[in-house]
Amino acid sequence: MPKNTLEVANLSVAFGPTTVLRDLSFVVPHGTSLAIIGPNGAGKTVLFQALIGALSHGGSVRWAEGTRIGYVPQKLDLERDLPVTGHDFLRAKAAVTTASSSDFARVLSLVGLGARVAAMPIGTLSGGQFQRLLVAVALLGAPNVLLLDEPTSGMDEPGQEALHETVERLRSETGLTVLSISHDLSVVFRYATNVLCLARGSGPACIGPPASILTTEMLQQLYGAPIRYHVHDAR
Repeated sequence: MPKNTLEVANLSVAFGPTTVLRDLSFVVPHGTSLAIIGPNGAGKTVLFQALIGALSHGGSVRWAEGTRIGYVPQKLDLERDLPVTGHDFLRAKAAVTTASSSDFARVLSLVGLGARVAAMPIGTLSGGQFQRLLVAVALLGAPNVLLLDEPTSGMDEPGQEALHETVERLRSETGLTVLSISHDLSVVFRYATNVLCLARGSGPACIGPPASILTTEMLQQLYGAPIRYHVHDAR
């Protein structure tokens, strides 16, 4: 495997006269976990959309050869009253990957969903169940890169913890590379290999390991407000 799964150089994204990301450069080594943090409006979701080619951008985005991406968006614009089940979602993903229906039970088990829940119309699922379904769909087809845009939105605390532990186990056991957007700094400190900070208004970005990035001074500068953050000795 190449040393780096992703190499980004001088990435810029603008909407008309408004520049959201400017000259952003970073690398993501193979098998690591990069957490992207920053205030609302800093361009975190825009960054993901640029990385997957959904937005035009300046600079370069280079994925390693053979990269297979699983993507969980922050929000899925979908009418929840459509007569569509979780299994329909999985079958649609299987149709565009090498996955088969025999893989459905495996990915559903990874996210803590049973076949009975997956057979229900998506409109009857709770927010947490629907979010877990989206993660299961992303895992179908054996991706080696996972992009997670606030993946635990709508989940209760036990569900959040179970999902984070599942993703971390996959990363450590299979070499999965993970890029995640999160506002939960305790989760970022526990699971991220590196942290990428994006500032609002195309301000300067910073990147480094959690212990050096998640400091009171750095976070106050990033979010523009007094922040108290306590780091425990044990991760």
